[in-house]
Amino acid sequence: MKSIFGLLFCIISTTIVFAQEQFSVYFDSNKHELNSKEKDNLNQWVSSNSLVKIVGIDGFCDEDGTNGFNDSLAKSRIDFVYDYIKNKVKIREDFKTRSFGKLHTLSKIKAENRKVTLFYIESKDLNRENEILGIKEEPLILPKVRIKYPEKLVFDNPNGTQSAYQLDVAFMQKVDEAQVGEKLKLENLIFQINTYIVASASKGKMYELLLVLKNNPNLKIEIQGHLCCMPNDRLDLSTQRAKAINNFLVANGINENRLTFKGFGSTHPIFPLPEKDEAQRSANRRVEIMIVAN
Repeated sequence: MKSIFGLLFCIISTTIVFAQEQFSVYFDSNKHELNSKEKDNLNQWVSSNSLVKIVGIDGFCDEDGTNGFNDSLAKSRIDFVYDYIKNKVKIREDFKTRSFGKLHTLSKIKAENRKVTLFYIESKDLNRENEILGIKEEPLILPKVRIKYPEKLVFDNPNGTQSAYQLDVAFMQKVDEAQVGEKLKLENLIFQINTYIVASASKGKMYELLLVLKNNPNLKIEIQGHLCCMPNDRLDLSTQRAKAINNFLVANGINENRLTFKGFGSTHPIFPLPEKDEAQRSANRRVEIMIVAN
């Protein structure tokens, strides 16, 4: 029976396969070594094609013999040819994973079926090797460089004094590395009572967010405001507080297309209303950011 040997049977489209050049040598019946004439033919081919690159080697047998015998014989023929030429011409390292058996047409002459075929790319086409083989190159993804954020920011005031803000470096790194859909609470962000004005002591938290956005241009966030205590946000204070953070970031150079804001009132409490104590009220009264892109 006819046998076509391939160590990995993979389908390669006709347009890709026809881009390969090919050369065959032929074997005597039931032999896995080339006779002297075919060795000469192979030597002449190598001498004339020293700059090509072999991308696949397929072995074939005639119709005589069992499938198992023919498969073993085809493999032995491949091994013989490979060992004969491996130090004389370039061979792709993964050549054994590529089968071009679809190109083989069974001949009525048995001797023409006992062969090994070399599939190769000429030197002028080597810069298109992967394209010719239909291999899609994976984009190179460089590991994200971890940014070293400052622990403190100091600003000079018009009156000659300075304003210093301690920064939470761990929080900034957490935001920088957060996955899409992840939510992070802006801890210790305090507003003046019943307003959207950020307390002076909390401005460092806004600068933390600003620094991360400036150092990570791919980062997009949604700022989400939440309230405690009242089931109804009649003044829409949760939205106004989220908007205040948004406006601070835009005013300091962040493109508004990277930011959205939304107020949820008391509809997404951490603790059910009415809260039992100030700790629960403080937990519900918060601003979070949700990672939209990173």
